[in-house]
This record gives sequence, structure tokens and C-alpha cells, in this order.
Amino acid sequence: MELSVVWFVLVAVLFTGFFFLEGFDYGVGVLLPLLGRTDDERRLIIGSIGPVWDGNEVWMITAGGAMFAAFPHVYATLFSGFYLALFLMLVALIVRGVGLDFRSKQSGPAWRSTWDWLIFAGSLVPALLWGVAVTNLLKGVPIDAKMNYVGTFFDLLSPYTLIGGVAFLLVFIYHGAAYLVLKLEDPLAGRARRTALTVGVFAAIAFLALVGMTYIYTDLFASVGAGVSLWAAVGAFVVSYLAMRAHRTGWAFVGSGLAIVFTTAAFFWGLFPRLMVSSLNSAWSLTVTNASSSPLTLKLMTVAAGLLVPVVLAYQAWSYWIFRKRVTLRDLEY
Repeated sequence: MELSVVWFVLVAVLFTGFFFLEGFDYGVGVLLPLLGRTDDERRLIIGSIGPVWDGNEVWMITAGGAMFAAFPHVYATLFSGFYLALFLMLVALIVRGVGLDFRSKQSGPAWRSTWDWLIFAGSLVPALLWGVAVTNLLKGVPIDAKMNYVGTFFDLLSPYTLIGGVAFLLVFIYHGAAYLVLKLEDPLAGRARRTALTVGVFAAIAFLALVGMTYIYTDLFASVGAGVSLWAAVGAFVVSYLAMRAHRTGWAFVGSGLAIVFTTAAFFWGLFPRLMVSSLNSAWSLTVTNASSSPLTLKLMTVAAGLLVPVVLAYQAWSYWIFRKRVTLRDLEY
């Protein structure tokens, strides 16, 4: 297998891990001011992701860095074409990160309420924009023969990509609610479960709409494997919802996570061997061949990844094991 293909797979794996882990982070952030009725309850909600949220974002940084080094042409075209959307996402992530660390530095109700809603916005905006971005990559954007994005910000908005954004957002909220059921005690856990059951209905509708529009507006289903993976995501979400109704919350969380994993795999599978589809001419699409770095660069990156990635994975697994227990009032630090 060529190293450019290996790195396509690695980038896909990194984004899959990012969406699985950061997905429930985003969901918890959106639910923070909606589920927490008192200051202690909101601190418990933040405490559920406090020790892990920044580690989860490392997956996004690593995925971006890997794309920059392995596929510099994609990085350049993506960041120039999606500039405004990525700028909004970056601002939202900064606000969210600052809010999670600064909220409890002052005890004033106005101070804490302001940060609660900023964390809400800082979680909602990136969750929505990731869905818009991923569906744009698959649907195609105006890229010319010189690998330049020649459209505007509004070219990124269409019924399909907006449905993609809404579906990603709702599935992440459901995933976050399932995570809170596992990490908190009643009455917050019970409230999170009831929220999951309500949001899950709307998430399922949006997700099915996304699958249908993917069939209409993209060629994803031309790949049998990608189509099977996307339907597997639908099945995993249904199983998750049924498990949530049956109070099997551990399986519900696993199911929502698998729905995210299968969806991400389906989109990358449908893209391959392309990384960005040109809507102007399919021959102008950026692929693993015409957008990759030199063979020497890919060899050096492969050696470095082989040495460092296992260490990072081991550290993150260890941190989740250490903070695996439910969060109680005795554990409040945020």
C-alpha cells in the first residue's frame, strides 16, 4: 500500500476518534445551561468533561497537523476556501475553552451565567460547522485546475450541507446526553436521559434526511463499502435509542459512538481516493496522489507516528481509566 493511502487512512482514523470523543464534549457543552438548574448542577456537568475535554481536542490538532504534513495542497485549499467558517469555529473553540477554565474563578451569578451561555455557543457552533464542512467535502466545492477555491462563503451553504450541520449537531447532543447519564447521578442523570429520548427523535429524523440527501447529492453510494457503513450508522443509532429507552445506558452510549464512527468512516470511504471534490470538473479534485507530500516526507512522518501515536493513545486511555467514576458534589473542581 502506498504511503499516501496509509496517511489518508490515518487522517480518517484521527477524525473518527475526534468526532467520537469531542462529539460528547460538544453535546455536554450545549446541554450545560439547559440541564443544569443550579450552580452545583452546572459545575457537575462541567466536571464530567473537565479532566478530558482538552485531551479530546488533541485529536483535532493531530488530524489537522497530519493533513498539513501529508497533504499540504488540501490544507492550503481547505483553509483558503473555508476561511470564514474555520475562523468562526476557532473563535468558538477559544471561547469554549476559556469558559470551561474561567467560569468558576468568580462566584457572581452574572459572571457564571454569561460563561455558561458562551460555553453553549462555543459548543454549538463547531458542532454545526463540522457537519457543514464534512458534507461540503463530499458534495464538492468550486476548485479550479490550479487547486484554488474559487467560490465564496455562501457557496458552502446549501440544503444538503445545512442538513449535514443540523444532523451532526443533534447527534452530538444526543451523544453528550448519553455520556451525562453515565457520568452523573440522579436527578441530573434522569434529566439527561429524558433529554436524550427527546433529542434522539429529532436526531434520527435529521440523520435519515442526511442519508437520503447524501444519496441524491453525492456519489457516496457508488462505493458499496461506504453505503454499508452509512446504513450501519443508522442501525447503530436505532440500537442506541432503544437501549436508552430500556435503561441500558452503557449500550446507548456505545451505540451513539458507533453511529458517529460509522458515519465518519462512510464519508471518508465515499471520498477515497479524493480528499476534496471539485464541483467544476472531477479531474480537478484533490486526491491522495496529486495532493500528497514527497515520498521522503511521508516516510519520516510514518516513522514518527509509529513511535509517538502509541504513547499518546496509552496516555489518553490511562486518563479515562483514572476519571472513570461518576462525578459527585465531593468532586467539584470546576
